[in-house]
Amino acid sequence: MDLLLKESLRASYNVQADVRDKVEIENWKIDELNFFIKALRQEELHTVLDIGSGSGQHGNYLKDHNMDVTCIDLSPNMVETCHAKGLKAEVMDYYNLLFKESSFQAVWAMNTLLHVPKVSLPAVLKNIHTVLADNGLFYMGVYGGKDSEGVWEDDPYVPKRFFSFYTNENILEVIDPLFEVVHFHCIPQAGGSLDFQSLLLRKKEIFE
Repeated sequence: MDLLLKESLRASYNVQADVRDKVEIENWKIDELNFFIKALRQEELHTVLDIGSGSGQHGNYLKDHNMDVTCIDLSPNMVETCHAKGLKAEVMDYYNLLFKESSFQAVWAMNTLLHVPKVSLPAVLKNIHTVLADNGLFYMGVYGGKDSEGVWEDDPYVPKRFFSFYTNENILEVIDPLFEVVHFHCIPQAGGSLDFQSLLLRKKEIFE
């Protein structure tokens, strides 16, 4: 199922690369980026993996604030827009993070992991945990506030995209085995009828 979803998402976002590249970052998202940057500076962290970077707008903002950013996206067209901004970028996805262990001091993932089926999210979080340095920071931002998953039938994108949404309690439960919550807040109805769940997380040491 994940492979089919991945190919469908790649097709959806390939078509939208130019359109999304022209959209300005919303003010509330800039606030989230600034919150993340402040946290990184306080701990003198600067290497960042931007997962699901899209057209590279967030990665470029981070780079403009002196972060060493590596962008990944499953859409080749999105990666091309990242390259056009002078960003380091590769075609890659969260199911297969082809980096060495502890490669990055921080990870940024805004509205990316909401495309992961619930059954697969623990494995994806484990991949992120692996490439994150000890005590590294992970920003996970997703729309949610309700519990559901499936293809969004009213999605204007073609093919229509798959989304997973969690209640606040459930998303905290899913991340708990691997990450400590540094900060958690919600932005009511930032996604239309959905809240935005903002989580700043720290890598836990796991003994296997």
